[in-house]
Amino acid sequence: MFVRSIRYTLTLVSVFVLCLSAQAGQVRNTDVFFGDTHLHTSYSPDAFLLENRTADPDTAYRYAKGEPVVHPYNRAKIQINTPLDFLVVADHGEYMGVIPALLKGDPVVAGTPIGKQYTQWFEQGEVHKVFGDLIRQVNTGQPDKDLISPEVSRTMWGHIIDAAERHNDPGNFTTFLGWEWSSTPDGANLHRVVFMREGKETGEKFIPYTALDSPKPEDLWKWLDETNRNIGADFVAIPHNQNISKGLMFPVADSDGKAITKAYAESRMRWETQVEVTQIKGDSETHPMLSPTDEFADYETYDHYIESGDNKEICLFGDALLQNLSEEDKKFLAEHEEHAAKAGDYTRTALMRGLAIEKRIGANPYKFGMIGSTDSHTGMASAEEDNFWGKMALDSTPENTFDKKKLIIPPKTYGMDMGAAGLAAVWAEENTREAIFDAFKRKETYATTGTRLRVRFFGGWEFNEADAHASNLAKIGYEKGVPMGGDLTPVPNDKAPQFLIQAVKDPNHANLDRVQVIKGWVDDKGFPKEKIYDVALSDNRKVGKYGKVKPVGNTVNLKNATWSDTIGDAQLATVWTDPDFDPKTSAFYYVRVLQIPTPRHTLYDAVALGVEHPKDFPATIQERAYSSPIWYTP
Repeated sequence: MFVRSIRYTLTLVSVFVLCLSAQAGQVRNTDVFFGDTHLHTSYSPDAFLLENRTADPDTAYRYAKGEPVVHPYNRAKIQINTPLDFLVVADHGEYMGVIPALLKGDPVVAGTPIGKQYTQWFEQGEVHKVFGDLIRQVNTGQPDKDLISPEVSRTMWGHIIDAAERHNDPGNFTTFLGWEWSSTPDGANLHRVVFMREGKETGEKFIPYTALDSPKPEDLWKWLDETNRNIGADFVAIPHNQNISKGLMFPVADSDGKAITKAYAESRMRWETQVEVTQIKGDSETHPMLSPTDEFADYETYDHYIESGDNKEICLFGDALLQNLSEEDKKFLAEHEEHAAKAGDYTRTALMRGLAIEKRIGANPYKFGMIGSTDSHTGMASAEEDNFWGKMALDSTPENTFDKKKLIIPPKTYGMDMGAAGLAAVWAEENTREAIFDAFKRKETYATTGTRLRVRFFGGWEFNEADAHASNLAKIGYEKGVPMGGDLTPVPNDKAPQFLIQAVKDPNHANLDRVQVIKGWVDDKGFPKEKIYDVALSDNRKVGKYGKVKPVGNTVNLKNATWSDTIGDAQLATVWTDPDFDPKTSAFYYVRVLQIPTPRHTLYDAVALGVEHPKDFPATIQERAYSSPIWYTP
C-alpha cells in the first residue's frame, strides 16, 4: 500500500461509530446459513429487457429452494445443485415493473409520449435503445416523469411482498422483503441492496425509496431513519460492486464534496453494516494495483463501468473538496489519481482508510462486515461454476457467453467477463428472519465466491493451540473471545491478540489450499499498511525462509473440466498470534480461505462447445471465502 492515507483523510471532522459487534464471553449456539441477498427477477427493467420475461419472484424462490424451474431464455429445465437457506429478491426500485406493464398496454405508461416511443422501439426490435435510454436516465438523474408511476410501483411491490410471504418457512427457508436502490451518477456504481427485518404488515406501509427520489446515499439513509421512526421497520443497506464506483463508494467527502460529518458517519454505520465483497460483476476485495505483493489479488477483476457510452468521467473528490486542499495535496492527487480512485473501490483499502480516519479524528466510518451474493438477473441464484446460468438471461448459453457480439451490460462486456459468484454466509441461532437479520447487524457474516466453505474466526487474548482441535471450538471461541465482526477487548499487559480459526471444505466441492490472515493498520505518519500471513497450509507445507509458500498445485484437466482432491486438506484449523502486534496501533484482521484450483465456468462452456478456452480469461480459479474483520483499538 503505497498511497499515503494522509491524503485520503484531509479535511475530515470527528465522528463516532455505532458499535453493534458481539461482546466477548457472550456464548451463542450458532449454525451457518447460506443465502443470496441480491437476486433480480423479470420485475427489474434491465433483466426484462435482456430476455428474462418470465422468471418472476415466485420462480426465484422455487429455484433457491431446490425445485426444478424453466429458464426464461433457453427454456431448459434447470435446478440448483445445493438449495439456499435464505434469499432476498432485490429488484431495482427504479421503474419497478414499468416495462412489463408497458408491453401489456397499461394505459398509465403505454399512452405517454415516452411509452409510445418505447413501444415503437420494441416493435422494431430495438430493445437496446430502451435499455440505453433507461441507463441514461438513471445515470444523469433526469428521469422521464411519465415513467414514474407510484401506482405501478405499489402494485409490483405488493406482488414481491406476497411472493416472499408465500415462500417464507421459518426454520427451513427464509425470505426477506427487499429491493435495490440503484444510484449510478455518471456511471459510478453506488448501488445499495436494502432489505428489512419485518414482513408484509410493515412492508405494505411504504413504497421502496429509489435513486429517482434521490441519487445521494445520505438521502437514502435519511429515508431509512424516517421510515424506521414512523413505522418501526428495521433495514440493512448493502453497497455492492464497489469495484466499479469510480472511487466513490468509500469516499473522503460526502455527495456534495463536503467534509464527512458525524451525522454522515453515524447514518452510514447504522444502516450499512455489510458490504457485498464478491459477485458476478467481479471481486471487490482488493486489486493488484493496490496490493502489489498479494499473489492472490487479481481474482475476477472487473473494470467496466455501468455507462451508456457518452458519460463523462467524474472528479474523484469533487470540486468543493479540492478547493480545500493545498497545492502540494492537489499535485499528489493528480499524480496518483488512478490509484486513489481504486482505493475508494475496494474493501481492503476502505478498511485501511477507515483506520486512517479513526487515527486522525477518533472515529471509523468504514467498519463493515463482508458478504457475497450473485446480482443475477435471471431469477436464478446460481453461483456454482458447473451450474452457472449467467448474469443476464441472454448469456445463459455457452454460445452467447463466448460471443463478443452479444453485449450483456454496457460498455461492451459479455459473459466471459463475469464470474459465477457469490454467497452470503451467516452465523445465526436459527433460520428465521429475526435471527439472520440480527447476525447481519452484528456482522457475524462472511463471503464466499460460491462454495459452502464453513469458516470460524474468533479473536481474544487467552486461546491456546489445543483450542483449534477441540470438538467444542465455537463454544471456546465465544467464551474466550469475540467472533468475526467484533471488537477485541482491551489489551492485557504484555499480550498479543490471538485468533482461533477453523475452515472446513464444502462437502460437495474442492479441498482447501490455505488460510491467510489479512492485517491492516496505519503507521505513525498516516501511511496505510497491510500484511498477509499464511497461518494454516495444507499438505504439511511450511512458510519458506523469505515468507514464500510453495503452490498447492493444480489437478484440473483442461480437456474435460475435472479436478481431483488428491491435493489440499479437507479442514484447516489453528490458533495464530500476531507476531507484529503494537498495542498503541489500531488494526483490523480478517481471514481469507483459498481452495485448491478448480475449473472456471468458462472452461465448462469451452469443453461443452468443443473449443479451446480463450487465453484472455483464466481457465481455472481458486474459490475463496472472506470473513468479516475483527478490530483492535487501543
